[in-house]
Amino acid sequence: MADTAALVADLRAYRAVLASRVRAQRSYATSFRLDLLGAGLITLVEFGEVWVLFGQVDAIGGLTLASVMLVFGLAEMTFSLADLLVGHCDRMPTYVRAGTVDIFYLRPQPVLAQLMTSDLDLRRIARVLGGGVILVVGLAVSGVTWTPEKVTLLVLTIPAATAIYAAIFIAAAGLQFFLVNGAETTNAFVYGGRYAASQPASVWPRSLVLVFGLIFPVVFTGYLPALALLDLPVPFGLPGWIAWLAPVVAGWSWLLALGCWRLGMRHYQGAGG
Repeated sequence: MADTAALVADLRAYRAVLASRVRAQRSYATSFRLDLLGAGLITLVEFGEVWVLFGQVDAIGGLTLASVMLVFGLAEMTFSLADLLVGHCDRMPTYVRAGTVDIFYLRPQPVLAQLMTSDLDLRRIARVLGGGVILVVGLAVSGVTWTPEKVTLLVLTIPAATAIYAAIFIAAAGLQFFLVNGAETTNAFVYGGRYAASQPASVWPRSLVLVFGLIFPVVFTGYLPALALLDLPVPFGLPGWIAWLAPVVAGWSWLLALGCWRLGMRHYQGAGG
């Protein structure tokens, strides 16, 4: 009972902190709307690159523009959800240098939980909505033949893919304890993985298949689920049911992320040392 009461108290504290951040961002309505507009334009520009590319060819990697809209929408929406929830964890290098992590240690809540709830950037909602719109349009125009199994797959994929991206953010944050000003190094995998996930994996070089298919398994966030929804064959000699492993892959990703985080926390000796 005591543990439950403590958990409820922690959740109330986190909710109060996040609510105050939300109110602070919404207090300047014009600035908030411009931030939302700017974030939404980023999604449109990134999809515009795909649109222009398919203006020159009919298909890439066996996928048409309508099919790639499905891949892009899934990857963009789930990445943006993870970015909304834990994307601020990529500020870890600044937190380490400024001694903010030391402040986290002084509080009774777990350091990782404090980091994950330390911010909530509402402008990222625009990217979630933009990805969702592209996903819905992709589902409508790509010719998906709906069955109960495909509905279940889509319902499972969205939270699993979000969890995969969130785990990559946490793993990158844990590695910052070892790297010196290494944010760009980890961002190459975090944001590079998101970009790779929006493209047909069948055109990836073998090195990217290894990195973003096994180590950072973003192929499960858009490409493989899209193939299953469209009843298309899976390349690399993989079985068609592999897209259903997204929740399992999300669990593996979090084991890796928590391992990186715990290793980094043990390595950390404070802002002064």
